[in-house]
Amino acid sequence: MSAHEFTVEDLLRILREGAGADEGVDLDGDILDTDFESLGYESLAMLETGSRIEREFGVTLDDDTLTDARTPRALIEAVNGALAPSGVRGVAHHLSQETA
Repeated sequence: MSAHEFTVEDLLRILREGAGADEGVDLDGDILDTDFESLGYESLAMLETGSRIEREFGVTLDDDTLTDARTPRALIEAVNGALAPSGVRGVAHHLSQETA
């Protein structure tokens, strides 16, 4: 797995850190194709999640990306798509943020 790949583990960590987790939802289960709304994450929580992803991974996600990505799988694919053109430059930015 490459250092710049955005994984489901990254997403779950960011969701929990930013918006917490609904008591009735098992985020450790098979959630990849479950709507964020069904998981208890509405638009404000997703905007916060997007901001955290942008800061941590050095990508830019427009509002359409966040609203169109209705499931964890779709968001992970969108983030990895945004990371791909960055290539090594994106990894260098991410690593520079860790050492700063």
